[in-house]
Amino acid sequence: MDPINNPFSPGAGAPPPELVGRDPLLEQARILLGRVKQKRPEKSLLLTGLRGVGKTVLLNEIERMANTAGYQTILIEAHEEKPLGELIYPALRRLLYELDRAAGTGDKVKRGLAVLRSFIGSIKLTVGDVALGLDIESAKGTADSGDLEIDLPNLFVAIAEAAEERGSAVAILVDEIQYLSQKELGAIIMAMHKMQQKQLPLVLLAAGLPVLPGMAGESKSYAERLFNFPDIGALSADDAAKALRDPAREAGVEFREDALQEVFRLTRGYPYFIQEWGYQSWNMASASPITLRIVQDATPEVMRRLDRNFFRVRFDRLTPGEKNFLRAMAHLGPGNQRTGDIVAALGMSVKGIGPVRSKLIKKGMIYSPAHGDMAFTVLLFDEFMVRAIPEFMPG
Repeated sequence: MDPINNPFSPGAGAPPPELVGRDPLLEQARILLGRVKQKRPEKSLLLTGLRGVGKTVLLNEIERMANTAGYQTILIEAHEEKPLGELIYPALRRLLYELDRAAGTGDKVKRGLAVLRSFIGSIKLTVGDVALGLDIESAKGTADSGDLEIDLPNLFVAIAEAAEERGSAVAILVDEIQYLSQKELGAIIMAMHKMQQKQLPLVLLAAGLPVLPGMAGESKSYAERLFNFPDIGALSADDAAKALRDPAREAGVEFREDALQEVFRLTRGYPYFIQEWGYQSWNMASASPITLRIVQDATPEVMRRLDRNFFRVRFDRLTPGEKNFLRAMAHLGPGNQRTGDIVAALGMSVKGIGPVRSKLIKKGMIYSPAHGDMAFTVLLFDEFMVRAIPEFMPG
């Protein structure tokens, strides 16, 4: 069939043709946005889940909902090599200028820009001309201490007050939030605590790996009182079938029931992989319907694409020691693995593997679903490790 008309969209954060199985979460976000805009207390949302469950897609949809509800929004993606201040400054500057163009009276927006200028100085931002577009005196004594846990809450207060003065509200969306340092995450938590205390119209919506609730709790003990941590998991068999059947049917193509069941078996309901199998099955088919045989014929090409792109980009970031650790996990089989079993497979001590394990957690490759257990953050990565390193010599 014509690949140009292919309705499926595998890609990082690419919106699927049919967003299914997420209605309860989106309703939770709708209520949060509505209550915060009315200055009613409500916990912000920190979405958690493995790679490939569609967290970025959900953040993009929530950003659209927030814009429709009259919010000013910023969406940033955290990563290991850039501090929070550098990530957030350009977006906050744009937001304040948007507010400055809005109708209204008062000086809160100008004060917000002055506080942002102070903040830039406090974090010693050095990206070109940091004063570009901020030819304004800094607000002496506000957000200029050099301590992020003091300065970021003061900056958020100034921005929220500027939005409130313009009859608006602010939604800050952060993807891959687990890459923030403990100090940066603590500063965001303290800033949101200040928003709740002052009942200001600024809300945080973020997404990260399953390590996020533990990180937040370790950073600030009161984090659980400020945030909800909805777990974004795999789709049910019915929702997975709907994600394939409905877009195809709209394009005049049918999926056979056994084909849908096979895709669910292969993908285990993970949305990214559903899109991959849907995409390749469509391209493999010469005409409707898409049968079990077509799905089976498409599977080798799906695996090649995943190996070449989805898995390989993560694998190539690893050191030899990290690869060996993950290969030991894969050697032990699917599912969660006990740390003691990994130690035995590697022929090392618990103390000896500690630094490698910590680096893999920081890189977002593994997490601890329960005390003493380790698991991959990426579905099917254990099978990829076996393909990438066929021979493993246990210790």
